Amino acid sequence: MTAPEFPRPHPYRAAVDASSEQASAIDPRAFIATQTRIGKGAAADGQPWPERHQMPGRRMALADADCALAGLRIALEMLLAAERVRQNGPDDEYVGDRVMEGLMMACLALTAQVSARMRPEA
Repeated sequence: MTAPEFPRPHPYRAAVDASSEQASAIDPRAFIATQTRIGKGAAADGQPWPERHQMPGRRMALADADCALAGLRIALEMLLAAERVRQNGPDDEYVGDRVMEGLMMACLALTAQVSARMRPEA
């Protein structure tokens, strides 16, 4: 059986004779490891929510809101850059109305996610 061409998409323990590529997969700052922690309820920086006095469900909701706010900031920065290029830049650099609308819709969806996760469950 041949070895796979691509490494596995999740962190795994590297053997003693493993290459540096495999060893980097267990690095806690690695991209896939950070995504896994965020998916399990970590905040946007990949770390658990820092307030320990909150209930576990509330900590996960706050971490989700933190991730959504980080995404909202990025989407708004891209929207602002695209608008500045539209107003002041060359015509061939403008991304187009459909991309602008998509960025606005992304901002609306992320805002709705933050609103939903910040509201306490009754």
